Amino acid sequence: MRFHQAADTCLPAEYHAAQILSYARDRELDDDLILRGSDLIAEHITQGLCRISPQQYLQLLGNALQALRSADSSFMLGQQMLPGHFGSVSHALLQAQNLRQALDILCMHATRLCPLLKPRYSAGQDYSILYWMDSYGAPSLRPAIVEMHMTAVVAMCRWLSGRRLPWRFCFNRSAARHTEQHEVHLGGELRFNCHLDAMLIASEYLDMPWPRGNALAANVALQQARQEALLMDETPSLLNAVYDYLLAHIRCSPSLEQLAAAFGVSPASMKRYLARQGTHFQAELDQVRTHVALYLFQSLQYDNEAVAHHLGFHDANNFRRSFKRWTGVTPSLLKEKLADDFPGLSLHVMG
Repeated sequence: MRFHQAADTCLPAEYHAAQILSYARDRELDDDLILRGSDLIAEHITQGLCRISPQQYLQLLGNALQALRSADSSFMLGQQMLPGHFGSVSHALLQAQNLRQALDILCMHATRLCPLLKPRYSAGQDYSILYWMDSYGAPSLRPAIVEMHMTAVVAMCRWLSGRRLPWRFCFNRSAARHTEQHEVHLGGELRFNCHLDAMLIASEYLDMPWPRGNALAANVALQQARQEALLMDETPSLLNAVYDYLLAHIRCSPSLEQLAAAFGVSPASMKRYLARQGTHFQAELDQVRTHVALYLFQSLQYDNEAVAHHLGFHDANNFRRSFKRWTGVTPSLLKEKLADDFPGLSLHVMG
Protein backbone atom coordinates (compact mmCIF):
# COMPACT_ATOMS: atom_id res chain seq x y z
CA MET A 1 0.00 0.00 0.00
CA ARG A 2 1.43 3.36 -1.06
CA PHE A 3 1.62 6.36 1.27
CA HIS A 4 3.76 9.39 2.01
CA GLN A 5 4.98 10.88 5.27
CA ALA A 6 5.26 14.39 6.67
CA ALA A 7 8.91 14.84 5.65
CA ASP A 8 8.36 13.85 2.00
CA THR A 9 8.52 16.72 -0.51
CA CYS A 10 5.17 16.08 -2.18
CA LEU A 11 3.37 19.46 -2.22
CA PRO A 12 3.75 22.09 -4.96
CA ALA A 13 5.19 25.17 -3.26
CA GLU A 14 3.14 27.61 -5.36
CA TYR A 15 -0.09 26.38 -3.78
CA HIS A 16 -0.68 26.76 -0.04
CA ALA A 17 2.83 27.88 0.93
CA ALA A 18 2.64 30.78 -1.54
CA GLN A 19 -0.75 31.74 -0.12
CA ILE A 20 0.68 32.00 3.40
CA LEU A 21 3.64 34.05 2.18
CA SER A 22 1.38 36.38 0.20
CA TYR A 23 -0.98 36.92 3.13
CA ALA A 24 1.93 37.70 5.46
CA ARG A 25 3.40 40.17 2.95
CA ASP A 26 0.04 41.94 2.68
CA ARG A 27 0.34 42.53 6.41
CA GLU A 28 3.90 43.82 6.01
CA LEU A 29 5.60 40.89 7.70
CA ASP A 30 9.17 40.07 6.77
CA ASP A 31 9.67 36.90 4.73
CA ASP A 32 12.34 35.72 7.18
CA LEU A 33 9.77 35.50 9.96
CA ILE A 34 7.56 33.21 7.90
CA LEU A 35 10.39 31.08 6.48
CA ARG A 36 12.23 30.59 9.78
CA GLY A 37 13.21 26.95 10.34
CA SER A 38 11.81 25.74 7.00
CA ASP A 39 14.98 25.77 4.82
CA LEU A 40 12.88 27.36 2.06
CA ILE A 41 13.60 30.35 -0.20
CA ALA A 42 10.79 32.83 -0.85
CA GLU A 43 11.41 33.12 -4.59
CA HIS A 44 11.38 29.36 -5.02
CA ILE A 45 7.94 29.26 -3.38
CA THR A 46 6.31 32.11 -5.27
CA GLN A 47 7.73 31.02 -8.63
CA GLY A 48 6.87 27.36 -8.13
CA LEU A 49 10.47 26.23 -8.43
CA CYS A 50 10.32 23.57 -5.73
CA ARG A 51 8.18 21.11 -3.87
CA ILE A 52 7.81 21.27 -0.13
CA SER A 53 7.01 18.74 2.53
CA PRO A 54 3.89 18.85 4.72
CA GLN A 55 6.33 19.37 7.60
CA GLN A 56 7.60 22.56 5.95
CA TYR A 57 4.04 23.70 5.22
CA LEU A 58 3.18 23.27 8.89
CA GLN A 59 6.32 25.24 9.84
CA LEU A 60 5.29 28.13 7.57
CA LEU A 61 1.75 28.12 8.94
CA GLY A 62 2.93 28.03 12.55
CA ASN A 63 5.39 30.87 11.92
CA ALA A 64 2.70 32.97 10.25
CA LEU A 65 0.16 32.49 13.02
CA GLN A 66 2.76 33.36 15.65
CA ALA A 67 3.94 36.45 13.78
CA LEU A 68 0.44 37.71 12.98
CA ARG A 69 -0.77 37.33 16.59
CA SER A 70 -4.37 37.93 15.58
CA ALA A 71 -7.49 36.02 16.61
CA ASP A 72 -8.80 36.07 13.04
CA SER A 73 -5.66 34.86 11.20
CA SER A 74 -6.76 31.24 10.75
CA PHE A 75 -10.17 32.37 9.55
CA MET A 76 -8.75 34.92 7.12
CA LEU A 77 -6.35 32.36 5.66
CA GLY A 78 -9.31 30.04 5.22
CA GLN A 79 -11.23 32.73 3.35
CA GLN A 80 -8.56 32.61 0.62
CA MET A 81 -8.07 28.86 0.50
CA LEU A 82 -10.86 27.56 -1.78
CA PRO A 83 -11.52 27.15 -4.67
CA GLY A 84 -7.87 28.25 -4.82
CA HIS A 85 -5.48 28.24 -7.78
CA PHE A 86 -4.79 24.53 -8.11
CA GLY A 87 -5.35 24.05 -11.84
CA SER A 88 -8.24 21.99 -13.16
CA VAL A 89 -9.47 20.87 -9.76
CA SER A 90 -10.09 24.48 -8.74
CA HIS A 91 -11.88 25.08 -12.03
CA ALA A 92 -14.04 22.01 -11.31
CA LEU A 93 -15.01 23.48 -7.95
CA LEU A 94 -15.91 26.78 -9.62
CA GLN A 95 -18.24 24.94 -11.99
CA ALA A 96 -19.78 22.62 -9.35
CA GLN A 97 -23.51 22.26 -9.88
CA ASN A 98 -24.40 21.85 -6.22
CA LEU A 99 -23.05 21.21 -2.75
CA ARG A 100 -22.92 17.45 -3.23
CA GLN A 101 -20.63 17.76 -6.24
CA ALA A 102 -18.43 20.33 -4.50
CA LEU A 103 -17.95 18.05 -1.49
CA ASP A 104 -17.23 15.07 -3.74
CA ILE A 105 -14.51 17.08 -5.51
CA LEU A 106 -13.09 18.32 -2.22
CA CYS A 107 -12.78 14.82 -0.80
CA MET A 108 -11.52 13.26 -4.03
CA HIS A 109 -8.71 15.81 -4.47
CA ALA A 110 -7.97 16.61 -0.84
CA THR A 111 -4.22 16.10 -1.28
CA ARG A 112 -4.13 19.19 -3.47
CA LEU A 113 -6.97 21.27 -2.03
CA CYS A 114 -6.44 20.76 1.72
CA PRO A 115 -3.38 18.60 2.43
CA LEU A 116 -3.20 19.13 6.20
CA LEU A 117 -6.65 17.74 6.99
CA LYS A 118 -8.48 14.99 5.15
CA PRO A 119 -12.19 15.74 4.63
CA ARG A 120 -14.54 12.77 4.77
CA TYR A 121 -18.11 13.22 3.65
CA SER A 122 -21.21 11.12 4.20
CA ALA A 123 -24.79 11.89 3.21
CA GLY A 124 -27.64 10.81 5.44
CA GLN A 125 -31.37 10.93 4.93
CA ASP A 126 -31.87 14.00 7.11
CA TYR A 127 -28.37 15.37 7.72
CA SER A 128 -25.02 15.07 6.02
CA ILE A 129 -21.61 15.45 7.59
CA LEU A 130 -18.19 16.61 6.49
CA TYR A 131 -15.62 15.62 9.10
CA TRP A 132 -11.93 16.39 9.17
CA MET A 133 -9.14 13.96 9.99
CA ASP A 134 -5.54 14.87 10.79
CA SER A 135 -3.19 14.01 7.92
CA TYR A 136 0.19 14.52 9.60
CA GLY A 137 -0.23 15.10 13.32
CA ALA A 138 0.10 18.70 14.49
CA PRO A 139 -1.66 18.94 17.86
CA SER A 140 -0.54 22.47 18.73
CA LEU A 141 -1.81 23.83 15.42
CA ARG A 142 -4.90 21.64 15.21
CA PRO A 143 -7.47 24.23 16.38
CA ALA A 144 -6.21 26.84 13.91
CA ILE A 145 -6.03 24.33 11.06
CA VAL A 146 -9.60 23.18 11.71
CA GLU A 147 -10.82 26.79 11.81
CA MET A 148 -9.00 27.51 8.56
CA HIS A 149 -10.46 24.53 6.72
CA MET A 150 -14.01 24.98 7.99
CA THR A 151 -13.92 28.66 7.01
CA ALA A 152 -12.62 27.71 3.56
CA VAL A 153 -15.61 25.45 2.91
CA VAL A 154 -18.13 27.94 4.32
CA ALA A 155 -16.72 30.82 2.26
CA MET A 156 -16.53 28.78 -0.94
CA CYS A 157 -20.07 27.49 -0.58
CA ARG A 158 -21.43 30.95 0.19
CA TRP A 159 -19.81 32.36 -2.94
CA LEU A 160 -20.77 29.55 -5.30
CA SER A 161 -24.29 29.02 -3.97
CA GLY A 162 -25.08 32.71 -3.63
CA ARG A 163 -26.28 32.28 -0.05
CA ARG A 164 -24.99 31.50 3.44
CA LEU A 165 -25.70 27.83 4.05
CA PRO A 166 -26.95 26.75 7.51
CA TRP A 167 -23.94 24.72 8.63
CA ARG A 168 -23.59 23.37 12.16
CA PHE A 169 -20.15 22.87 13.66
CA CYS A 170 -18.64 20.32 16.06
CA PHE A 171 -15.18 20.80 17.58
CA ASN A 172 -13.10 18.08 19.15
CA ARG A 173 -11.72 20.38 21.86
CA SER A 174 -12.83 22.41 24.81
CA ALA A 175 -14.79 25.59 24.27
CA ALA A 176 -12.84 28.52 22.89
CA ARG A 177 -12.30 31.40 25.33
CA HIS A 178 -13.68 33.84 22.77
CA THR A 179 -15.96 32.73 19.93
CA GLU A 180 -16.50 36.08 18.21
CA GLN A 181 -14.43 35.10 15.17
CA HIS A 182 -16.12 31.70 14.98
CA GLU A 183 -19.50 33.40 14.91
CA VAL A 184 -18.45 35.96 12.31
CA HIS A 185 -16.90 33.46 9.89
CA LEU A 186 -18.82 30.28 10.66
CA GLY A 187 -22.08 31.25 12.36
CA GLY A 188 -23.63 30.65 15.75
CA GLU A 189 -24.28 26.89 15.58
CA LEU A 190 -21.14 25.86 17.48
CA ARG A 191 -20.64 22.82 19.70
CA PHE A 192 -17.42 22.07 21.59
CA ASN A 193 -16.19 18.99 23.49
CA CYS A 194 -17.34 16.74 20.64
CA HIS A 195 -15.54 13.63 19.37
CA LEU A 196 -15.17 14.89 15.83
CA ASP A 197 -14.21 18.08 14.06
CA ALA A 198 -17.20 18.17 11.77
CA MET A 199 -19.59 20.31 9.74
CA LEU A 200 -23.19 19.22 9.46
CA ILE A 201 -25.95 20.38 7.15
CA ALA A 202 -29.49 19.30 6.29
CA SER A 203 -29.32 16.94 3.31
CA GLU A 204 -31.93 18.96 1.42
CA TYR A 205 -29.17 21.46 0.58
CA LEU A 206 -26.97 18.90 -1.18
CA ASP A 207 -28.75 18.98 -4.53
CA MET A 208 -30.04 22.55 -4.66
CA PRO A 209 -28.67 23.98 -7.94
CA TRP A 210 -25.93 26.59 -7.74
CA PRO A 211 -26.14 29.59 -10.08
CA ARG A 212 -22.54 29.22 -11.29
CA GLY A 213 -22.86 25.49 -11.97
CA ASN A 214 -22.04 24.14 -15.42
CA ALA A 215 -22.26 20.38 -15.91
CA LEU A 216 -20.19 20.22 -19.10
CA ALA A 217 -17.43 22.51 -17.83
CA ALA A 218 -17.28 20.67 -14.49
CA ASN A 219 -16.95 17.27 -16.18
CA VAL A 220 -14.17 18.47 -18.51
CA ALA A 221 -12.30 20.02 -15.58
CA LEU A 222 -12.68 16.85 -13.51
CA GLN A 223 -11.25 14.71 -16.32
CA GLN A 224 -8.25 17.02 -16.50
CA ALA A 225 -7.94 17.02 -12.69
CA ARG A 226 -7.78 13.21 -12.66
CA GLN A 227 -4.99 13.26 -15.24
CA GLU A 228 -3.11 15.87 -13.21
CA ALA A 229 -3.54 13.74 -10.10
CA LEU A 230 -1.76 10.84 -11.83
CA LEU A 231 1.12 13.09 -12.84
CA MET A 232 1.38 14.60 -9.37
CA ASP A 233 1.34 11.20 -7.65
CA GLU A 234 -1.33 12.10 -5.08
CA THR A 235 -0.73 9.24 -2.68
CA PRO A 236 -2.43 9.51 0.73
CA SER A 237 -0.59 10.45 3.88
CA LEU A 238 0.35 7.66 6.28
CA LEU A 239 -2.36 8.63 8.79
CA ASN A 240 -5.05 8.78 6.11
CA ALA A 241 -3.99 5.45 4.65
CA VAL A 242 -3.95 3.84 8.11
CA TYR A 243 -7.45 5.18 8.85
CA ASP A 244 -8.76 3.80 5.54
CA TYR A 245 -7.24 0.37 6.21
CA LEU A 246 -8.55 0.15 9.77
CA LEU A 247 -12.01 1.32 8.72
CA ALA A 248 -12.18 -1.33 6.00
CA HIS A 249 -11.06 -4.10 8.39
CA ILE A 250 -12.57 -2.93 11.67
CA ARG A 251 -14.91 -5.92 12.04
CA CYS A 252 -11.89 -8.27 11.99
CA SER A 253 -10.10 -6.61 14.94
CA PRO A 254 -6.98 -5.69 12.91
CA SER A 255 -3.61 -5.95 14.59
CA LEU A 256 -0.42 -3.94 14.24
CA GLU A 257 1.19 -6.91 12.49
CA GLN A 258 -1.61 -7.10 9.93
CA LEU A 259 -1.46 -3.36 9.32
CA ALA A 260 2.31 -3.43 8.82
CA ALA A 261 2.07 -6.39 6.42
CA ALA A 262 -0.56 -4.58 4.33
CA PHE A 263 1.77 -1.56 4.08
CA GLY A 264 4.79 -3.70 3.23
CA VAL A 265 6.82 -2.74 6.30
CA SER A 266 7.80 -4.39 9.57
CA PRO A 267 5.76 -3.82 12.74
CA ALA A 268 8.76 -1.97 14.20
CA SER A 269 8.89 0.36 11.19
CA MET A 270 5.15 1.00 11.40
CA LYS A 271 5.52 1.88 15.09
CA ARG A 272 8.32 4.28 14.22
CA TYR A 273 6.37 5.90 11.38
CA LEU A 274 3.33 6.46 13.58
CA ALA A 275 5.47 7.82 16.41
CA ARG A 276 6.83 10.47 14.03
CA GLN A 277 3.25 11.65 13.58
CA GLY A 278 2.75 11.80 17.35
CA THR A 279 0.53 8.74 17.56
CA HIS A 280 0.56 4.95 17.89
CA PHE A 281 -1.41 1.98 16.61
CA GLN A 282 -3.81 1.63 19.53
CA ALA A 283 -4.76 5.32 19.37
CA GLU A 284 -5.52 5.05 15.65
CA LEU A 285 -7.54 1.86 16.15
CA ASP A 286 -9.53 3.36 19.03
CA GLN A 287 -10.28 6.44 16.95
CA VAL A 288 -11.75 4.37 14.12
CA ARG A 289 -13.71 2.24 16.58
CA THR A 290 -15.14 5.39 18.14
CA HIS A 291 -16.24 6.76 14.77
CA VAL A 292 -17.83 3.48 13.72
CA ALA A 293 -19.61 3.18 17.07
CA LEU A 294 -20.99 6.72 16.68
CA TYR A 295 -22.29 5.84 13.24
CA LEU A 296 -23.94 2.63 14.43
CA PHE A 297 -25.53 4.30 17.46
CA GLN A 298 -26.83 7.39 15.74
CA SER A 299 -27.52 6.31 12.17
CA LEU A 300 -28.59 2.70 12.54
CA GLN A 301 -29.88 2.89 16.12
CA TYR A 302 -27.82 -0.12 17.23
CA ASP A 303 -27.79 -0.99 20.92
CA ASN A 304 -24.61 -1.71 22.90
CA GLU A 305 -24.70 -5.43 22.20
CA ALA A 306 -25.05 -4.97 18.44
CA VAL A 307 -22.22 -2.43 18.30
CA ALA A 308 -20.02 -4.68 20.44
CA HIS A 309 -20.62 -7.58 18.06
CA HIS A 310 -19.91 -5.41 15.01
CA LEU A 311 -16.57 -4.30 16.47
CA GLY A 312 -15.53 -7.80 17.50
CA PHE A 313 -16.03 -7.56 21.27
CA HIS A 314 -17.11 -10.66 23.16
CA ASP A 315 -19.76 -8.91 25.24
CA ALA A 316 -21.48 -5.56 25.68
CA ASN A 317 -19.89 -4.87 29.09
CA ASN A 318 -16.39 -5.17 27.68
CA PHE A 319 -17.35 -2.84 24.83
CA ARG A 320 -18.92 -0.34 27.25
CA ARG A 321 -15.71 -0.17 29.32
CA SER A 322 -13.63 0.26 26.17
CA PHE A 323 -15.93 2.94 24.82
CA LYS A 324 -15.59 4.92 28.04
CA ARG A 325 -11.79 4.62 27.76
CA TRP A 326 -11.91 5.93 24.17
CA THR A 327 -14.29 8.82 24.77
CA GLY A 328 -14.38 9.49 28.52
CA VAL A 329 -18.12 8.80 28.70
CA THR A 330 -20.42 5.79 28.50
CA PRO A 331 -22.41 5.14 25.31
CA SER A 332 -25.66 6.19 26.96
CA LEU A 333 -24.24 9.52 28.16
CA LEU A 334 -22.75 10.23 24.75
CA LYS A 335 -26.05 9.57 23.01
CA GLU A 336 -27.80 11.90 25.45
CA LYS A 337 -25.25 14.65 24.72
CA LEU A 338 -25.69 14.26 20.97
CA ALA A 339 -29.45 14.40 21.34
CA ASP A 340 -29.18 17.56 23.46
CA ASP A 341 -26.73 19.28 21.11
CA PHE A 342 -28.50 18.44 17.88
CA PRO A 343 -32.12 17.31 18.42
CA GLY A 344 -33.37 14.96 15.73
CA LEU A 345 -29.92 14.56 14.18
CA SER A 346 -28.75 11.23 12.82
CA LEU A 347 -24.96 11.41 12.70
CA HIS A 348 -23.19 9.69 9.79
CA VAL A 349 -19.45 9.20 10.14
CA MET A 350 -18.64 6.41 7.73
CA GLY A 351 -16.97 6.72 4.37
